[in-house]
Amino acid sequence: MRKSEEDVSAPPARRRGRPPRDRSAPSTSDRILAAATDLFARHGADGASMRDIAARVGIDVSSVHHHFPSKASLYDACFARVFELERATLTPPVRALLAAARSGPAADVVRAMHDLVDAFADFLDDHPQTTFLWLRRWLDPGLHLSLDEAYSLPIYGEIERALLAAATRGLLVEPTPHITVRGLVWAAHGHVTSLAALTARGGDPVTADRERREFRAYAHRFVDRLYAPPGASAVDG
Repeated sequence: MRKSEEDVSAPPARRRGRPPRDRSAPSTSDRILAAATDLFARHGADGASMRDIAARVGIDVSSVHHHFPSKASLYDACFARVFELERATLTPPVRALLAAARSGPAADVVRAMHDLVDAFADFLDDHPQTTFLWLRRWLDPGLHLSLDEAYSLPIYGEIERALLAAATRGLLVEPTPHITVRGLVWAAHGHVTSLAALTARGGDPVTADRERREFRAYAHRFVDRLYAPPGASAVDG
């Protein structure tokens, strides 16, 4: 028996049940991590509760505990998330620096340092919560030491080894690479806090862009003068 024209043109019956999930939307876990990162960056680990985070996401606190059993595990996951993003950004320039340190001339090492500083500054500009998450952690140096060991020292160590490799080849003089790396890191974080203060005071985007350019120019001059051979002019930044 042939179906009537009405049967053919009628829309299919609507299925009952839960609507299909939007695969493009962030998962609940990602939303929790984003909210927790912001709150921990603003208030520190002790200043943000699991209920605060649940309220920010708009879910029940039991749902937060379902994904992250404790605040300590959530705090660690926030640093892991930031580290993953930072590692993805910095791996190419760090590898380029190491390659230059092992086989390139001194000028290539300095230029690779320029590129690395720029990549780090760009990353912090795009993810300013990273700075405040770490600053809150560093307010109490004795707590959460495992975070440093897992999420900052590995990258620092790679850069330090590259500088030592260049020094071993006689390309530059670098007796304290750990001081150089930490000095540049702290300068970059200080730059981010200055931009945040500028924004809080109602500063305009033009001024903020100028400060970004000025910081990069300063970092380039610092690297150039630190690693310029005696009697030689610094590499142009």
